[in-house]
Amino acid sequence: LNDNPSCYKIALSGTVKSPKINFDPPFLMLMPVPLDVKTETTVSIIPQDYLRQSRIQVELPELELEDGDRIYPFSVWFPEGQDIVLLSDGTNKELICHISFRSSTPVSFLGNMFFIDEEKN
Repeated sequence: LNDNPSCYKIALSGTVKSPKINFDPPFLMLMPVPLDVKTETTVSIIPQDYLRQSRIQVELPELELEDGDRIYPFSVWFPEGQDIVLLSDGTNKELICHISFRSSTPVSFLGNMFFIDEEKN
């Protein structure tokens, strides 16, 4: 450089990592309980490769009863918040999620609960 007309060529390479979340445990089975009694469990949400803060939202399933009524027997609670935070070491902070179920009518359910970040991943 410094008045030297030589040309320099720089090659760059990299890897793009898509953000993802894992769960511990990876699936959930709540124990049967009497009517109108709450059952609950705790799930760890393990974010990976989030380079900026994001917020997790949850889509809870709606259940249709035999008489056609619809109920939302699941609820979630994040005791430490729903924000995915990038720590100083480059990793993401684990989130704790409490999932509970309560129904005043007999029901069983096998399905999905969706955890979605701000970019709809």
